[in-house]
Amino acid sequence: MSMSLSPNTQAILLLTAPLIAGRDEPSSDVLTPGEYKRLARFLRDKQRQPADLLAPDARGLLGECQQLIDSDRLESLLARGFLLSQAIERWQTRAIWVVSRADAEYPRRLKTRLKDDAPPVLCGCGDAAILDTGGLAVVGSRHVDDALVEYTEGIGRLTAKARRTLVSGGARGIDQAAMRGALEAGGKVAGVLADSLERAALNREHRNLLMDGRLVLISPYDPSAGFNVGHAMQRNKLIYALADAALVVSSDYEKGGTWAGAVEQLEKLRLVPVYVRSSGGTGKGPDALRRKGALPWPNPETPEALAEAFAVEVSPKKDAPGQNELSFSVRDESRQTYEIPRSSLPSDDSLAPQSLESPLTPADALFAKVRELLEKTTTPTTDAEVATDLQVSKSQAKEWLRRLVDEGVLEKLSRPVRYRSVSSQASLFDRGEGRGGGDSGA
Repeated sequence: MSMSLSPNTQAILLLTAPLIAGRDEPSSDVLTPGEYKRLARFLRDKQRQPADLLAPDARGLLGECQQLIDSDRLESLLARGFLLSQAIERWQTRAIWVVSRADAEYPRRLKTRLKDDAPPVLCGCGDAAILDTGGLAVVGSRHVDDALVEYTEGIGRLTAKARRTLVSGGARGIDQAAMRGALEAGGKVAGVLADSLERAALNREHRNLLMDGRLVLISPYDPSAGFNVGHAMQRNKLIYALADAALVVSSDYEKGGTWAGAVEQLEKLRLVPVYVRSSGGTGKGPDALRRKGALPWPNPETPEALAEAFAVEVSPKKDAPGQNELSFSVRDESRQTYEIPRSSLPSDDSLAPQSLESPLTPADALFAKVRELLEKTTTPTTDAEVATDLQVSKSQAKEWLRRLVDEGVLEKLSRPVRYRSVSSQASLFDRGEGRGGGDSGA
């Protein structure tokens, strides 16, 4: 991936990154994730982009942002161009690339699944294409015995033999065991790091793997940042979002990043089916995750058997009060559903397995058709043109376009504001169309 940063990415880095090598904690002046999220939404609603804050005539826009964030603070952050140039030079010498949500190169899985909660900026090293291949997420405790390490290495080897990407967090213990097993078997690995990306990128053992396109390391934090408990807790949702299924090998009970990440998936995000180890003494943590809806790991021994673990899809959790519902379906063209045997579910009466997926609403069906039509668009178009062509209000067209940008289907161009299909980028570039930097960083 090129280290040429888009104007949007530069603006986002100036607003959110510490830009000081070795700084573990961000400056109190940089925008927090919540502050940036609100600012991004504000800019998007105004059909503006982060890069517009760097324009010569940006004072008026900065004044409008005053209602959210003090304009003097924004100006001070945006004036850190020298620090940014130094940081970019440092990253380039270490083959570290940087991409923002406003860039077409940003992993579509993260943008589509996490939406506004996707990190504004990702730093990485290695083949970024691996990040959109899905695979098996393997997570667990740092402190485990040799038997569990060997077990986890076996999971990694099987994942590689099945030609599935192994996704994990790079921490010692379970994470490193899974990644090591997959790499030793010739597989591909995506490591989501909570700290020390720069050090990992310079690791002699990693270099050949990174250059050969078998390993990609990413972090939503400064490449030189040290360990931070909060960072470790937050990166877990990225691991799940990049995968097709997840296995919790071990976990403490009601504490630690592994527990928190698994509970978040089971009770809130529900992006992928979550399995827990079912062989040997599983412990209090995994047993509790079972009661929350995690599935017992089927202990596959062949690539074909492993594929069955990926054939389970989790439907979005319903918001009915007091309910903790489970609904799964087989991933095939017929979208046939099945009910999970009660024997595989926790004995908690509050868990009610559902045999049917939530029906597609008329609004969802209409939006799916709009997505299909706009995905085929080869010429940049405006929101007004979309509204006219589809015979809807301009506000409705804007909402559809915003959703499609968030999903990575469309790219937003600026000056003037237009939209084009991401799938048509190559042909557009060939015709000399300029890049607008994607969406507004939402």
